Amino acid sequence: MSVSSEPLLRELRVLELGHFIAAPFCTRVLADLGADVIKVEPPGGDPVRGWGMQANGQSIWWSVHGRNKRCVTLDVRKPEGREIVLDLVKRCDVVVENFRPGQLEKWGLGPDQLAEARPGIVLVRISGYGQTGPDAHKSGFGVIGEAKGGLRYLGGYPKNVTDLPPPRAGVSLGDSVAGLYGAVGALAAVLDQRSTGAKEARVIDVALGEAVLSLLEGALPEYGLTGKIREPMGSAINTAAPTNAYPCKDGTWLLIAANSDPLFAALCRVMGKPGLADDPRFKDNRGRVEHMAELDAIIAEWTRTLTPQEALEQLEAANIPATKIYTIADVASDQQFRARHMVTTVQDPQLGSVLHPGVVPMVQGLDRDTQIRWAGPPIGYHNREVYEQLLGYSPAKLAELQEKGIV
Repeated sequence: MSVSSEPLLRELRVLELGHFIAAPFCTRVLADLGADVIKVEPPGGDPVRGWGMQANGQSIWWSVHGRNKRCVTLDVRKPEGREIVLDLVKRCDVVVENFRPGQLEKWGLGPDQLAEARPGIVLVRISGYGQTGPDAHKSGFGVIGEAKGGLRYLGGYPKNVTDLPPPRAGVSLGDSVAGLYGAVGALAAVLDQRSTGAKEARVIDVALGEAVLSLLEGALPEYGLTGKIREPMGSAINTAAPTNAYPCKDGTWLLIAANSDPLFAALCRVMGKPGLADDPRFKDNRGRVEHMAELDAIIAEWTRTLTPQEALEQLEAANIPATKIYTIADVASDQQFRARHMVTTVQDPQLGSVLHPGVVPMVQGLDRDTQIRWAGPPIGYHNREVYEQLLGYSPAKLAELQEKGIV
C-alpha cells in the first residue's frame, strides 16, 4: 500500500495570538502535524521564553514549545498592529488565542472583525472559564482549571494520611488538555467547512476547567445518582485492584496493574501464592477493591524482597503490566522511546543538540524526526519572511514598522 509522506496538515495555516501555555500548545500540536503556524509575539517575546532552565541565555523549554512555528513580533494593541493582524487573518484558516474573554474585542479583533477580514475563519478561544457564564470575566491558569475541574482534589492524598495540600500534577496538565481540545475543535470545524462547503465563521470555545472536568470518568454521574463524592486514592485506583505503587528493597517504587482476573491469577503465581486467586476476598474485581488494603499489603510484602529489575523480569515474563516510576533520565534512555524516536535529538541553532519529545501521534509514512522542522526560533526570526513574502510589505515599510515599535 502506497502511503503519502506529505505532512497531514500542509494545507492549513494557523495564526496564533496566544501566550504562555494553552494556545501555544494547541498550535504546537497543529504545527507538528504540518500546519503553517504563524505565532505573533509582542516585541519583547512571549513571557514563557523566560520560564524554566536557561542555557546560553535562552529558555530550554522554548526549543520544544515554539518548534515548527514561524515567529513574528507585533504590537497588536496599536492601531497599525491591529491592521497587520487582520492582514494576516485574511491568509489564514484558523486563529488561536488564550486571552481573557473580551480582550480581543477591546483591540478591535473580536470574532466579527476577524470574520469580516476572512469569511469562514475558525477562531479557537481558550480561557479559564469560557466566553460565557457568570465567571467568564475571571482570569485563570492551568492550575486553577485543574482545581475547578475536580482533578486537584482527586489527585490528593487519602484522608488522614497527611495534612499536606493536594499536589500539583508536575506539569501544566489543564493547559495542555485544553490545548488539545482546541486543536480537535479547530480541525473538526475546518473539516466540516471543507466537506460541506459551509462558509460561516466558527468560534471554538474551550474553558480550562471544563477540559479538566471532562477527564473525571464516572465521578460526576456517580455523584449525581448516589450523592457520593469520589475521594482521593493516592497511588491506587478506586475502581480496580490491584493497581498501585509498591515498595522495592532499594527504596524505589514499582507500579503493577494486574486488575483483571487472568492478570491477577498470573500475579499470584509469580508471587508464589497461586491459591490467593481463589481466596473469596479476591476472586473478582469487586472483592479486590473492597479488600484493597489487605491485598496491597500482600503484594508489597513480595516486592520488598526484590529490586525493581528483579520484579520486572518476573512480571514481564508473565505479561503483567508493570514498570518502575521513571525519572526524566529514565525516559531519555528508554529503549522503546528511543526505538520509536519519541525521544529524539534536534539541532537548535541557539542551544546546540537538544532532546525533544517526538510528534504524537506517530503517522504511517511520516518520519518523526523530520516532522520537527526547526526548534523554537529567536524572537522575530520570521519577520521578514512573513511580512515581506507573505504579506507583500516592502523592506522600507518593514523598517518603518520596526522604527515605530510596531514589530
